[in-house]
Amino acid sequence: MISRKSFCIFTLFAIALTTVSGCSGGSKSTPVPPAVQPPIFTIGGAVAGLTGAGLVLQNNGGNNLAVSANATSFTFATPATSGSAYGVTVLTQPLGQSCTVTNASGTATASVTSVIVACTQLYTIGGTVTGLTGTGLVLEDNAGNDLLIGANATTFTFATPVTSGAAYSITVLTQPAGQNCTVTNGSGTTAAVNVTNVSVACTQTYTISGTVTGLAGTGLVLQDNGGNNLTVSANATTFAFSTPVLGGAAYAITALTQPAAESCTVTNGRGTVTANVGNVSIVCVGEWTWIGGSNVVGFNGGPAGVYGTLGTAAPTNTPGGRNQATTWTDASGNLWLFGGVGRDSAGTHGELNDLWKFDAKLGASGQWTWMGGSTITPPSPSYQSPNGQPGNYGTLGTPSPANFPGGRDESMSWKDTSGNFWLFGGGGVNAASVYGPLSDLWEFNPTLGTSGEWTWMGGNSKVPSGGNHGVYGALGTPDAANLPGARYGGATWTDASGNFWLFGGNGFDENGLNESLNDLWKYTPGTNGNLGEWTWMGGSPTVPPGESRGAQTGQPGIYGTLGTAGTTNTPGGRTSAVSWIDASGNLWLFGGLGADSAGTVGYLNDLWKFDPTLGATGEWTWMGGSSTLSSQNAGPSGVYGALGTAASTNIPGGRFGATGWVDASGNLWLSGGQGYDWTDTMGYLNDLWKYTPSATGDTGQWTWMGGDSAVPNTATSTFPGQPGVYGILGTPGATDLTGGRYGAAAWTDASGNLWLFGGQGYDSIGAVGDLNDLWQYQP
Repeated sequence: MISRKSFCIFTLFAIALTTVSGCSGGSKSTPVPPAVQPPIFTIGGAVAGLTGAGLVLQNNGGNNLAVSANATSFTFATPATSGSAYGVTVLTQPLGQSCTVTNASGTATASVTSVIVACTQLYTIGGTVTGLTGTGLVLEDNAGNDLLIGANATTFTFATPVTSGAAYSITVLTQPAGQNCTVTNGSGTTAAVNVTNVSVACTQTYTISGTVTGLAGTGLVLQDNGGNNLTVSANATTFAFSTPVLGGAAYAITALTQPAAESCTVTNGRGTVTANVGNVSIVCVGEWTWIGGSNVVGFNGGPAGVYGTLGTAAPTNTPGGRNQATTWTDASGNLWLFGGVGRDSAGTHGELNDLWKFDAKLGASGQWTWMGGSTITPPSPSYQSPNGQPGNYGTLGTPSPANFPGGRDESMSWKDTSGNFWLFGGGGVNAASVYGPLSDLWEFNPTLGTSGEWTWMGGNSKVPSGGNHGVYGALGTPDAANLPGARYGGATWTDASGNFWLFGGNGFDENGLNESLNDLWKYTPGTNGNLGEWTWMGGSPTVPPGESRGAQTGQPGIYGTLGTAGTTNTPGGRTSAVSWIDASGNLWLFGGLGADSAGTVGYLNDLWKFDPTLGATGEWTWMGGSSTLSSQNAGPSGVYGALGTAASTNIPGGRFGATGWVDASGNLWLSGGQGYDWTDTMGYLNDLWKYTPSATGDTGQWTWMGGDSAVPNTATSTFPGQPGVYGILGTPGATDLTGGRYGAAAWTDASGNLWLFGGQGYDSIGAVGDLNDLWQYQP
């Protein structure tokens, strides 16, 4: 039962509550209880092995906690709420230690004390450095942790330490400039102590390099000490191996692979390194390739010709062995060969008048085509004269398929601007089968008829008993009556205007004396097939008296000052010299059998240049070689120098009947001839030379490029010589070599290769005779 007092109090409270509710609009209100906070828990755990300062832990990538040295426990200052994730990691390792965390992550449902931070001691890897003077040394530990070592450093320590029991392996990643460093005590396992006994010793290294001369092709690979292969590019002039060599070490440079069609030799290629080596010399020379013909002369003194069908090429066709033939090269790069003295189709020896064309593009190694002339040499009406086919002159100035020059050797020839071939004189047979020096002029047009046609363009068709004298006229004045005397072995060239030039030879002067001439002539062809005119341009119209045909006298040379042109300069009279034309239209003349400055006749080795643009009629310059001979029929010895190396003192020995070419770079090439080697022995030579004119017009330099510098000194032969080394037909070889010879035919093809055919000389077994072998040389 409720008391009155309690009732009253309750009633009053209810009234009051009702009143308040009415003031608020009459709606009911439920009081909001205070928010309930989730429980929070600390994150921490144990620390084991911490001895160093600097350990910093993180929870969930923040809330950094520095842990003191020697601590055994830790607790993050900021607790985690119940149910939240935690992740303890090491932000900063303590000095000299490495700490790892286990039980590091989870969900907080109570205070966490199970995280364990275990710290272990770290040890540095380092050592000493000796001899380091260069920059760039980089060391590695376990193929990483690269460490750059500065020049002159004496110690090193890797930035990243390792734990006890860990393996280490120190190697050199990059060698310093100009040095080689090696590591000792470089690998092992740490054993609770810093590693300081690694030793890096650096020694000086040196480069191996040198010069390259004459390399035209690709494929040359050099080696040092049987390795470190180095490929040398075509036309390179220097080389350097990429791997240097330690001081005190041996080096040995060899050619592992030879370039195509060249043979390279190494000089100064071995030694012990004490400094950078730069004097190794690589000299590359071309290789001969036997292309065709016979490598033996046979029992008859020379192979007979195989003519085949007129105008038809065949792989079996080949001219008979011969020497002193005349050559031209047509616009297609084909060789044309006329006459010479040698073997006909029956093997009979005589003065030939057959005409041949060689096309290097036919078949595997080119093919010959007989284009005209006789396959036989009829017997001479005089036992004192050689056999030979007489000429058929026809009408002066009129071409005909029946026209043909008589058999002859040592003719002089040119090619005109229309591609026609011209022929003058030589020692041969006239229309009446009389043998002697000739003065007839012929033109061959290869486009006429089926195989081309000859035209007699001037000179005499007869050989009188006293010889055809020269008709000189006035110096420098052309005249239809002018005519060089009959001769053989003169030097020729064609100038930029299409004029033909002729120097010397052995023949008749204006008085009918037959000796070594030094007269200079120019022939200007007529237009529209008309006859041209000769102009006497220099030299003497007379020679001193002497023996006929033996060339025992001749007009002396006037040499002037070496390297200086002069209006009075002129070579002495001579025959069978070598001549070239340079890119500027100058004539170059070397050697021959003739007269020196005192008129002594012998084997010359003087070099001359004729510039037709100087003075009124051109001027000669003595460019090298000797101006004097020691005695009659003597000659200067050759100075060969080092193979493939140009030198101002190098010079071929005196000779006649050598063969010459001009290469694509304007160098003058000389091969063989009869003359003197370096031992002063006279014989049939097979040496090969290159002359490089000076770009400034000064005297250039000779380079011995191949062949032998000496002929065999034997009493069994009047003219000794080296036998040929033929190798494999069609395959170039480093040891392949033409036999000693003179009077070979030569030409240059469109690719700049030098070609050589026949001559009088030595075959593969050392027999002497008329050769018909065909060779190619790639300079």
